Amino acid sequence: MEKEHQIFGIRAIIEAINAGKEIDKVFIQKDAQGDLMKDLMKAMKQKSVNFSYVPVEKLNRLTPNNHQGAVATIAPISFYKLEDLVEKVLESGKTPLFLILDQLSDARNFGAIIRTAECTGVDGIIIQKQGSAPVNGDTVKTSAGAVFNVPICKVEHIKDAIFHLQGSGIKTVAATEKTDSNIYDISLNEPVAIIMGSEDRGINPSVLKIVDEKAKLPMFGSIGSLNVSVACGAFLYETVRQRG
Repeated sequence: MEKEHQIFGIRAIIEAINAGKEIDKVFIQKDAQGDLMKDLMKAMKQKSVNFSYVPVEKLNRLTPNNHQGAVATIAPISFYKLEDLVEKVLESGKTPLFLILDQLSDARNFGAIIRTAECTGVDGIIIQKQGSAPVNGDTVKTSAGAVFNVPICKVEHIKDAIFHLQGSGIKTVAATEKTDSNIYDISLNEPVAIIMGSEDRGINPSVLKIVDEKAKLPMFGSIGSLNVSVACGAFLYETVRQRG
């Protein structure tokens, strides 16, 4: 269980309520208005969620982030067991698509990736317990609440997760510039797990040694690299394109 209990942002709170998360209480800015706020009020009424109106000063004390006039305290987020999730996805009959994040440490990048993963139909995100970004308020808000819709597995070691996926017939593809292979030249139609590295170090060399394939995005500028969430989106949408 993640020890983060605070969610901020109206849309993220609505997603949490609709996903059946146990909301302890929602604090709403007294003069907050708009269609999104109406949607929030409707969702809280339907689920009998406890809420109260408070001055904006209290919300600002609860979080330094852009709360949009609403802050919720929620029950911890549950993580999935990798073996159970893989079995469930395989039994569903669909072509599995997993995403492995190798010690990605920035919560906002994590949230952006979760949002893209939800939009592209990723079956599960796998992170390592040590060195990974937490599922905190920044993550939830940046994901626009998608974190409640995408299964997330926490594992002791990424390498063990890769071995398990490979043993289950799922190809592992590492996103790295340390290869001559282009993402557009490899097959992503089969069961696959895409691996993204950390913002500063990329994918651990020991992980690169055991993956099935490596691929990079073509680069035409002088910078030579993309933000990890942008690169992840390119890989995921190429997978969607190939699968039609």
